[in-house]
Amino acid sequence: MRKTPALLALLALLLLLPLPARAGGGGPVPAPPGLTATEVSFTGHGGLTLHGTVLKPPGATPRAGVVLVTGSGAGVPREHLRTEAVEFARRGLAVLIYDKRSAGYTLFRRSYSELADDALGGVRALRAQPGVDPARVGVWGLSEGGWVAPLAASRSRDVAFVIVVGGNAMTPLRQQIWNEASELRRAGVRGSLIDRGKHNFARLAGDIGLFAEAHYDAQSVLARVRQPLLGVWGDRDLQTPPQENPPLFAQALRRGGNTHYTFRYFRNADHGVHQTPDGGRTRGEALAPGYADLVAGWVRDVTSGRLPNADAPTPPKQDYPTVAAPPSAWWEGRWAQLFAATLFLVAFAAYPLTALARRVRGRRGVANGWARTLAATGTVSFLGAFVYLFSLVMGKGTETGPLVFGRPLPWVLLQTTAVLAVIALVGTVLRWRREVPRGERVRVGLLLVAGAVFVPWAFYWGLL
Repeated sequence: MRKTPALLALLALLLLLPLPARAGGGGPVPAPPGLTATEVSFTGHGGLTLHGTVLKPPGATPRAGVVLVTGSGAGVPREHLRTEAVEFARRGLAVLIYDKRSAGYTLFRRSYSELADDALGGVRALRAQPGVDPARVGVWGLSEGGWVAPLAASRSRDVAFVIVVGGNAMTPLRQQIWNEASELRRAGVRGSLIDRGKHNFARLAGDIGLFAEAHYDAQSVLARVRQPLLGVWGDRDLQTPPQENPPLFAQALRRGGNTHYTFRYFRNADHGVHQTPDGGRTRGEALAPGYADLVAGWVRDVTSGRLPNADAPTPPKQDYPTVAAPPSAWWEGRWAQLFAATLFLVAFAAYPLTALARRVRGRRGVANGWARTLAATGTVSFLGAFVYLFSLVMGKGTETGPLVFGRPLPWVLLQTTAVLAVIALVGTVLRWRREVPRGERVRVGLLLVAGAVFVPWAFYWGLL
């Protein structure tokens, strides 16, 4: 069923409401053949109790351990990383997977600092387990966890190493814009919807706090990481730019004096370095061949004192480059957009409402078709653009509608409406100069001010 604007607004309101303090949903993971499973509980940020499972080979010989930090989403169950945990444990590691928190985590609110504290709670729990060498426990982070794991490592010497999978050294906003734009391009979309509409909508969401951690400074955190780091990317990663991020990781680590890093790339592997049958769109159950062996061997080496020295091959190519997404300037930021929105709502609505009030009172003004057209088309363009852009966000960019010359039909209709608004503005100006009576000049003048602001506003959003 397609979402209506009213339902979307209700969903946004519900997502902004505070959640009760609770961990994520999930449950115990049974021991696979040849491994043991131990249920553990530990304290995360704010005293929240988190629950997890430690998988490892049987026996009391102290072994290296790793805490797995999952990607985005509230309450992601530990089962989500079961494949990785089992494969790493079968190669000799003690692996902790845990149910991610839901408390304080919504579509519009999350804290990497809080998630890093949760991960460090997991490190303490794993270090305390029998059969685990407490000096050889590290963290592994997937996607969003690739921002969280280095932050946890930068805070504690208890973390012996860091592994990031599909990680980003760029801001979350820049990564997300690339992700959404790439998805639209793969659907055949091109032009101003991507270059201006979606891009500026994401920046506005970051400015007003609806995009959590939008401008998180990953490179400053990486510059504080002193532990050896393994970075792994799939060459068909459709969510994280696999070509641009490895050099950014290397640059940040070297700036902090850390040259103990290894980067590896896997062919025909997706964002989580799983095998993919269709170029990254579908995740296979199995990990990319050699990935688990790499992790286990690298951990054994670095925890035995054999540290790598800046091992970073040429990264794979990505289909599209990223685009910078700095905080908005004053003239395009939230206050400017709020001013424009208020002006449009007041001016475009005032013209027909005033005419209606006069008609109810039995008074008739001078009919002005151009002014009525400007009020109508300006309202449709303004409200329609935001409703459509928001629907793309909530639909994850997949419900674009039919395409016309690479542009979704709803976007073409909005652009057509914006052009009509500009034509109506010109017609209103010409009539103002010739025959608008004194009694009409206030409301028509307000309408013209709104129309004058609408033109650069529509260019900014890609409607013109």
